[in-house]
Amino acid sequence: MSAGPTLRIATRKSQLALWQAEHVAGRLRAAHPDLAVELVPMSTKGDQILDRSLAAIGGKGLFIKELEIAIEQGQADLAVHSMKDVPADLPAGFAIAAVLDRADPRDALVSTQARRIEDLPIGARIGTSSLRRQAQLLALRPDLRIEPLRGNLNTRLRRLDEGELDAIVLASAGLERLGWQSRIAAHLSVEVSLPAVGQGVIGIECRAGDGRVRGLLAALEHGATRTAVEAERAFSRRLGGSCQSPVAAYAELRGDEIALRGLVAAPDGHRVLSDAARGPAASAAALGAALAERLLHAGAEALLRDLRTG
Repeated sequence: MSAGPTLRIATRKSQLALWQAEHVAGRLRAAHPDLAVELVPMSTKGDQILDRSLAAIGGKGLFIKELEIAIEQGQADLAVHSMKDVPADLPAGFAIAAVLDRADPRDALVSTQARRIEDLPIGARIGTSSLRRQAQLLALRPDLRIEPLRGNLNTRLRRLDEGELDAIVLASAGLERLGWQSRIAAHLSVEVSLPAVGQGVIGIECRAGDGRVRGLLAALEHGATRTAVEAERAFSRRLGGSCQSPVAAYAELRGDEIALRGLVAAPDGHRVLSDAARGPAASAAALGAALAERLLHAGAEALLRDLRTG
């Protein structure tokens, strides 16, 4: 039986975004053999402005706004995102209808000089435009010189290969999805670099009221990943987390329990507030909000206020 008209997937044009969209399309075709699926590649403001940090131009939501407009205007039925790029609050009328099983959530050190952050030379130039990564790197190694790093993975790796940088830090999942595992010098433990909220997770967004699309996407949903992401996003939402805020969270499902780590830091790494909590998996969102509340009382509220007004 035919599943109806062609399902159109809005996606960014970067190599990694196209890989993710093709991966979702393949999963949908496998789950629904009669379903026709096509990609609608688009350029977003976040892809176009590469000479400034995301924090300076409005935050990570710039990678998804055009995709949401395409869905709203009927040019696409759904959009595929890296969940770490999705703001904690979606626009009214939209929903993350499915999340896929999580890939490696850790950050990766890419360098020909060292296999650990600790082994980089004094004053090493390390590329990242993530305030979250920057804060944790400087907390460990205040001598490091953090250099802005935007653009697609090829562009970032080229800057390293041409000697502009001594190392870069990227998401392990992106490198592995594109077959570049050999470039990873080391996976950074969550104790060294707590991941971004939703890191390693592919999420699929559609209109909240689109029952047909939501029904098709149900076959791709990974319950354990959804629970973990709900805890992390609730943590970020309570903190008002954005690209301007070095906020990190990582949740793991352990049986019927969920274990959550959370962190808020100053961009220069001089102050890092972290905590952890465990609770019933069924109360993942409440656990995330409660952990955020604890950190707010421990000093994160003042730290985040200074960042927003500074």
